[in-house]
Amino acid sequence: MHIETLTFVALCLLLTGNLLGAAEAAGPKAARIPVILDTDIGDDIDDTWALALLLKSPEVDLKLVVTDQGKAAYRARIIAKFLERAGRTDVGVGLGTPVGNLADQGGGQTPWVQGYDLKAYPGKVHEDGVKAMIDTIMNAPQPVTVIAIGPVPTLAAALERQPEMAKRARFVGMHGSVRRGYDGAKDPCPEYNVKANAKACQKVFTAAWEMTITPLDTCGLVHLRGEKYAKVRDSKDPVAAALIENYRIWCGKDPQRADKASSTLFDTVAAYLAFTDELLKIESLGIRVTDNGMTVIDPAAKVMRVATEWKDMAAFEDLLVKRLTGGQ
Repeated sequence: MHIETLTFVALCLLLTGNLLGAAEAAGPKAARIPVILDTDIGDDIDDTWALALLLKSPEVDLKLVVTDQGKAAYRARIIAKFLERAGRTDVGVGLGTPVGNLADQGGGQTPWVQGYDLKAYPGKVHEDGVKAMIDTIMNAPQPVTVIAIGPVPTLAAALERQPEMAKRARFVGMHGSVRRGYDGAKDPCPEYNVKANAKACQKVFTAAWEMTITPLDTCGLVHLRGEKYAKVRDSKDPVAAALIENYRIWCGKDPQRADKASSTLFDTVAAYLAFTDELLKIESLGIRVTDNGMTVIDPAAKVMRVATEWKDMAAFEDLLVKRLTGGQ
């Protein structure tokens, strides 16, 4: 072998070693977090914003979206059509438990799904969303993150059927009011997702999983206004476009509202907490759910991680805008 050839081979080996060393130093790529979304989408529009954020977040692997708080067919149609528009029909849709007289009612986004046939959804539709949730968690090779952004009777029914699922999952929720109320009010109050079914929430809040919640103290402050909102409103990204279509319909008799600013984006904070809490102050607090829907600090209650204050809410808004408009 010629000297020049030996030199070339040595150089290649050296470069290969450097590249391998750099790859090892960088470490393996972080695995995506398997996620189930439990949602009362179709009432307040913030659930749709949260679903959009999850679909645009590379840290998460959305496995299943399950309806909660009745209106299962209506909610499932919104989910399925939105997933189609996002090109994410790999995500399953689960129909949750009935609640009172809310079986076949619609809501503010009904016109968006008028004529949409749930049977035509190219992905999997689970008529028994409770079973689908349990199976997804119990058969997963790693813990699943359950993000709950509404009242939780479906989730409570799943725990009733299979209590062990809590040991194989973690819970992230948009629930409660700890020190502040709606719009930053100085006193806490019964928050809707808790008050609407306090008994179900009590069951979920005492289950054997690790819990993180964003109460009104943090999630109740989030809006997009001005240039930030305009970027989402005018975006050509298919997820952002579908989101704004829904928002305009949801605004109903005040369509100009959708030209100016978002509504309060409570549920987006729970979606964010599924993959990081960098921009929030987290406290470990015992939280007890009362029969009238209050979430009170109680040292004797189950301890959970509570996002009580923002470190940088503006940075969260920037992240939300960047992701919804096509950035990472």
